[in-house]
Amino acid sequence: MRDGVEQMIQQLNGEMPAGTERELGLSRRVFLQFCAGMAATLGLPAGAEAAIARSIVAKRRPSVIWLHLSECTGCTESMLISEHPAIDKLILELVSLDYHETLFAGAGKQAEAARKASMAANKGKYLLVVEGAVSTKDGGIYCKIGGRTATELLNECAKDAAAVIALGSCASWGGMPSAQPNPTGCTGVSEVWKGPVVNIPGCPPNPYNFLSTVVHYITFGRFPDLDNQGRPKFAYSRLIHENCERRPHFDNGRFAEEFGDFGHRSGWCLYRLGCKGPETYANCPAVLFGDAGGGCWPVGTGHPCIGCTERGIGFEKPIHSLAELKFVTSPAFYPHIVEEQGKGVSVAAAAVLAGGVGIAIGAAAAMAKNLGKGSKPENKPAPKSEDSPDGEE
Repeated sequence: MRDGVEQMIQQLNGEMPAGTERELGLSRRVFLQFCAGMAATLGLPAGAEAAIARSIVAKRRPSVIWLHLSECTGCTESMLISEHPAIDKLILELVSLDYHETLFAGAGKQAEAARKASMAANKGKYLLVVEGAVSTKDGGIYCKIGGRTATELLNECAKDAAAVIALGSCASWGGMPSAQPNPTGCTGVSEVWKGPVVNIPGCPPNPYNFLSTVVHYITFGRFPDLDNQGRPKFAYSRLIHENCERRPHFDNGRFAEEFGDFGHRSGWCLYRLGCKGPETYANCPAVLFGDAGGGCWPVGTGHPCIGCTERGIGFEKPIHSLAELKFVTSPAFYPHIVEEQGKGVSVAAAAVLAGGVGIAIGAAAAMAKNLGKGSKPENKPAPKSEDSPDGEE
């Protein structure tokens, strides 16, 4: 990794325009490390990092129209507070953010005029990012912006967009606003706009999944490969359960039974507390969240995954109900049981996670009695010894 960055620095040193470091607020080394990490996260082949670097500094920034519909603005907040590197600077330099209600200095007629002007000037070329569910009941009157319903605004903006990105679970599936009884008839973008939609679910989604998708589009003129639900495969092709830091405890039948018990305090598997990791596709264990250090994702902090990236699980399935095991596979790597929680993976390993395929094993039936569907095993602390003073394994 280090050798590759050094080589790329030498190769691109004369190609980066003067002022690039000042504009991005990053040194060349940090910027190129970012490009290398982005290529690894996307699972791209060697040499792709150079293409990413060139495209970011050389190509015209695509115009972005960003709609806020029925949501809490958490997706935007998550994006702005990330610092690996400062994603707020990068996203504003990577694209021309021509309409965004939260970040706009102007408001009212001024803001709407800017949106229409940008759409006209960039017809067929701008990216439409939608944050929030679309209210459809009673003609969509429960969400209006500038006198237009969310449905009208979405269809108007999507019609001339080069691509549509549904950011967050609300925009992707309907999310929390669509939870029963759903009095405003909220639903996902793809249920209203019938054209192609790239879904980046999560509540909120990891900002690097969004950034990586945009960088791929800027670099190659197309989005990364998508699954059958319109999600980028590099981020949503593996179950959380496959690479969870608590996976070794699952495989060995060690489960927390209650919040605060010995198993919970010791970092044991949270399956019996309702963790939806075995039926949720996302890269949370690998990428972590918010640049807050180790343990900065729900399972790392001791709370079960609620399945927020999955349609029909997050905001529909009770948080503490047992997950359905889709399949049981060997993870791409096995962390040591005594290892610190929430370290994530190296950039090199991220490529393996993005492109690897788990190998099925036939242990599901043998494990069933330990998965909370039969009698509970006794989670007794191990006898204390000199090597494990707290009685932990």
